[in-house]
Amino acid sequence: MRNGILIVAAAALLAAGCSKKTEPDKALIAPSSKVETAPDKYVANFDTSKGAFTVEVTKSLSPFGADRFYNLVKSGYFDGARFFRVLPGFIVQFGIAGDPSISKLFRQSTIPDDPVKTPNREGTLTFATAGPGTRTTQVFINLGANDRLDDQGFSPFGKVTSGMDVVKKFYAGYGEGLPRGNGPDQGRIENEGNAYLEKDFPRLDFIRKATIQP
Repeated sequence: MRNGILIVAAAALLAAGCSKKTEPDKALIAPSSKVETAPDKYVANFDTSKGAFTVEVTKSLSPFGADRFYNLVKSGYFDGARFFRVLPGFIVQFGIAGDPSISKLFRQSTIPDDPVKTPNREGTLTFATAGPGTRTTQVFINLGANDRLDDQGFSPFGKVTSGMDVVKKFYAGYGEGLPRGNGPDQGRIENEGNAYLEKDFPRLDFIRKATIQP
């Protein structure tokens, strides 16, 4: 995988997930030309400020996306991350690390595009993209039938299999982000992390812990 990043997760460090720490340890992440290959199917569990939800990933739907998501979850990358863009009836978006120094490592670490094999329907997970060859770490959950995204290259790689009621409860009061709305500025999240969000958008829901189900 081009521009890959190896997410090194020692068993002892992963076991530390029961601690009070809500953001990943930078020691878990190091530059490399390889990543761990995900299973053909796997399940990821998300413990959030509103409750739990479960995601089932099918690698054949979007192989590069499935591999990247697998490594991000295993590394603890999502732990502490906010659901910074919540638009009812459209999407819930997340995937910018709470620690800006970690976000910086991934800023240029794009993954190849995957063809769209299944539609963007309610509950499906898809990597955000700003055009060909730009997928990195941001993911969204579709809150409705967003088939119009299919022709724009948004390739779903999994779906929420339980806890969709939890996903629909995430705080949406801040609306669309800057510059189109008054919600969080993605550039500032990348540069300032959770310090910015906790100060200016304190009601955002967040991921306590994300894990791959054995």
